[in-house]
Amino acid sequence: MNFVKMPTILLPFEMLVSLFICPLCQSTMHPAPDTWRCDGSQNPKQTSHPFDVARQGYVNLLPVQQKKSKAPGDSQASIEARKRFLNAGHYKPLQSLIVQQMQQLLTQTKTIAGQMHDPINWLDIGCGEGYYTQAMVQMGSDIIGTLIAADISKPALVELAKVSKATGRLWYQQETATPASKTAIYPLVTSAAHLPLRAHSMTGISSIFSPILPKAFADVLTDDGYLIIAKPDAGHLASMREALFDDVREHDSDKFLQELSPYFTLINTCRVNTEITLSASDLADLMTMTPYAYRAKNEKRQALLDAVEKEAFNTEAKFVVYVLQKTA
Repeated sequence: MNFVKMPTILLPFEMLVSLFICPLCQSTMHPAPDTWRCDGSQNPKQTSHPFDVARQGYVNLLPVQQKKSKAPGDSQASIEARKRFLNAGHYKPLQSLIVQQMQQLLTQTKTIAGQMHDPINWLDIGCGEGYYTQAMVQMGSDIIGTLIAADISKPALVELAKVSKATGRLWYQQETATPASKTAIYPLVTSAAHLPLRAHSMTGISSIFSPILPKAFADVLTDDGYLIIAKPDAGHLASMREALFDDVREHDSDKFLQELSPYFTLINTCRVNTEITLSASDLADLMTMTPYAYRAKNEKRQALLDAVEKEAFNTEAKFVVYVLQKTA
């Protein structure tokens, strides 16, 4: 009897073996649904390091020696407050602007390169629980094939992984390799300073209210890769800050551009302003999810919340989005 050998079908994450590296020894990482392992090729002892996949679907690639505290990143209270506030739509205009800028860049890139069927790898650094990340995947797998969602906060990645799993977008849920029906999301607990990614493997990076690390970002970007940065603009939440602080310091949104200049060229700057009306619970969530939670005096915070119990609070959110390209 003759047996016909069936062709081996690789799942998308099996095709990305060379995308990830070990945070301990920088050897090539092999993703798998239960445990990721490096091949030990860069380890003098030639031993591999295992990293278990959590039941929610995220992978913790933050070694204890890279932690600066026992539980780094946002607290559960901050994450829950941010979820409620953002899901109410208060920052929707910013979310739409970021996605619009990404879509324009990536569609243009693929058209110029003549690679309309070549998926793009994107890193959303400091992604939190994924409010902006989940909007990015709506662009479709024909634009972004792989989306790395990275944050140092494990509770935030738990939330993001749960939502991604529920919508069938987790990396191990993609059943076919060409093309993937949905953008594959890889939730990673990791440090922005020690990205577990192969050099020159990312087409773009988004950093939304997150730290800016010029060299670390440039190292993982392709030669013509993009960096999108979102920051509070001058006058952001001015009336709220005036109520909370005696001395209001203005946001210096572009102070980091000089640090980026050896690695990146600024190609576009966009701004979006939106009037928001907040209830007492909205305002409490906003304060909890921002540094105002610990910078403002307790009596100032409580006085503002008491006033808003009687009348809704109006303020203006102002954002600036910088689009940069890696300098050749």
